[in-house]
Amino acid sequence: MKYIKRTLDNGLSVVIVPLPNNPTVTVYAGANTGSEYEEENINGLSHFLEHMCFKATPKRPTAKMISEELDAIGAINNAFTSQEHTVYFAKSDKKHFDKILDVVSDIYQNPTFPESELEKERGVILQEYKMYLDDLKWHVSDLWQELLYGNTPAGRRIIGSPKTIESLKRDDFVKYHSDRYGAENTTVLVSGGIEEDEAFEKVKKAFSGIKAGNKKIKELVREKQNGPEIKVFYKDSDQTHIVIGVRTFDMDDKRMKTMRVLRSVLSGGMSARLFQKMREELGICYYVYANQDSFTDHGNFSVSAGVDQNRLEIAISAILAELKKLKTEKVSLDELAKTKDGMIGRIRLHLESSDDIGGFYLERAVLKKDMITPDDLEKEIMDVTADDIMSLAKEIFDDKTLNLAIVGKHKNETDIKKLLSFDL
Repeated sequence: MKYIKRTLDNGLSVVIVPLPNNPTVTVYAGANTGSEYEEENINGLSHFLEHMCFKATPKRPTAKMISEELDAIGAINNAFTSQEHTVYFAKSDKKHFDKILDVVSDIYQNPTFPESELEKERGVILQEYKMYLDDLKWHVSDLWQELLYGNTPAGRRIIGSPKTIESLKRDDFVKYHSDRYGAENTTVLVSGGIEEDEAFEKVKKAFSGIKAGNKKIKELVREKQNGPEIKVFYKDSDQTHIVIGVRTFDMDDKRMKTMRVLRSVLSGGMSARLFQKMREELGICYYVYANQDSFTDHGNFSVSAGVDQNRLEIAISAILAELKKLKTEKVSLDELAKTKDGMIGRIRLHLESSDDIGGFYLERAVLKKDMITPDDLEKEIMDVTADDIMSLAKEIFDDKTLNLAIVGKHKNETDIKKLLSFDL
């Protein structure tokens, strides 16, 4: 599956992924900016601005006009904000490529940020903030980030806080957009049933008026930890939600290929170790999964679960035991082969449409990283050995970087913290 990447004269990065005979096309426009690029007083602005880009442009002066134009052709559109990038996209029948490119390029380059819409959307985002507090699975993930990185850009919530959401003014949006949505900080990716040269020319024309601007530099994450840490948020709930794990490394680290396989041994489906242990054997939870979050300059590995509040200690001990087992026992050749086949199968299943395929390339493209293809990823997976997994487990599963976040009816941190060791 080939891709073609070019940098235009104005500094704009463009990636085209032609998919012959594919009936759809997807257009992404992404800025290399997000919550980790925000000062504390504007925390949440990247996300708030993403909402406001759908409200009005000079060409489309109301939000209804934008949505009606896309609805009329059956297009799917949305946007999202992460710690390090913000992306807008639309997908449609390939015959409507010109239309969705025009809409996406317009809302990306030309938002007008009307005051009346800003005030209405402020109320929407405050409700979104409350929704995440009520969603304990989401809440504990935010708490995990706060535990690891504290009051730094990496530790603050993408959505911001009620204080910052309330305080943001129109001038903040105008300045941030001007500073962060320039050509050198932007990547446009098109995937689907389009011809390469034609797509490049149309993207070049659609983004010919984009502002200049240099890539912005974020505050680097500085990590320091010398022993297990815990953070508990008391919530009168029927279930306890936990995230337990360790600090790791950035997305370009050479160990990442091994980390992907290690994670899948633990959490690569219903037959994987965590599901079998926590749900099938102990009957202690409905959901459990392992995750590796990797960014440009930091990363962490974690296991998340929603457990019976009266069996919290059993759950913590069981998860740690599964992690420790990877340090002390080699993964068998049969299990390793099954894990790899499962990973490769899921990669292929997730590359069936223009948006899935575009999404595969998107993050690294927007972050200006070297691109990898699905074939590259499959080769990396096949290269990992049982010795590699054990070596990595011994390296990362260390009490010195062990952390636990809890949301539920628990107050006694001291007793819980005593469980945090791989040596028990």
